[in-house]
Amino acid sequence: MGHWVRVAHTALSAALALGLLLHPTELRGELLRPLGFALLVLCSVLLYLKVSLMDPGFVKPEEEEKAGEAEGQSLETPQAPGAVKLRRCGYCLVKQPMRARHCQLCRHCVRRYDHHCPWIENCVGERNHPLFIAYLGVQLVVLLWGGHVAWSGLNFQQSWEWLQHNIFLLVSFFLIVIFTTVVLLLLVSHLYLISCNTTTWEFMSHHRISYLRHSELENPFDQGILLNLWRFFCSRHLTAWEQIYFHRNSEPV
Repeated sequence: MGHWVRVAHTALSAALALGLLLHPTELRGELLRPLGFALLVLCSVLLYLKVSLMDPGFVKPEEEEKAGEAEGQSLETPQAPGAVKLRRCGYCLVKQPMRARHCQLCRHCVRRYDHHCPWIENCVGERNHPLFIAYLGVQLVVLLWGGHVAWSGLNFQQSWEWLQHNIFLLVSFFLIVIFTTVVLLLLVSHLYLISCNTTTWEFMSHHRISYLRHSELENPFDQGILLNLWRFFCSRHLTAWEQIYFHRNSEPV
C-alpha cells in the first residue's frame, strides 16, 4: 500500500508541474522561472521520498540495555514521581524509552512518536520530524507559487470554448488551494507544538499518558521556546527524555 501512495503523490506532483509549465502562464517565455519552479518541485518530491522512506526513530532491541540504565538513573532521583517507569511494549516486547509509542501500522515502537502520517505512509518520529517540517515548508512554497502560476494563466471569459481550453488550470488552481490549506494548517500546528516541545500524540492524549498524568508540571519537557526549537532543529543526537523529565520534575516550583 505504501509504495502506491508514494507513486500517486509523485505522479500528481509531476503532472501538475508539467501542466503548468506547458500551459500559457507566466512561466512561458523565460528560462530561469520555469527552471527554478521545476527544481523546487523536484526538491519537494525528493524531500517527500526521504521522509517517507527513512527510519522515523524505531526502537531497536539492542537499545534495551540503555533504556534499562536510563530507568535505573531515573528511579534514583529522590523527587521523581515513583509511579513513572519505563514499560515494555506489549506488541514488539522492547522496553520503550520515554515518549515512545508503538505504531500498529509500522509494527514498531517509535521514539518521540508524533503521529502516523497516511500522506507519507510512515510514522513521524524523533529522527524524521525535522525533515518532515522542512518538507512541509518547501511544499507550501511550491503550492503558493503553483497557485499564482495557475491564476496567471486564467483570463476569464464567459464561453464554452474558454472553459475547454482552461479546464486544467481551473482544476489545478482549486486542487492547489485545497492542498495549500491542509499544508499550511499542518505546518502552523506542528511549529506551535514544537515550540512547546510536545507532540501531536501527547497533545491529543495527555490524560491517558502516564508520565504526563503523574508529572507535577503541565509539560515536563518544555524548556522555553528558544531551547525547544534549538533542540528540535539543531540537535544531532537522540535525546534522553527521561533525564529532562526527572530533572524538570525535581526542580523547586
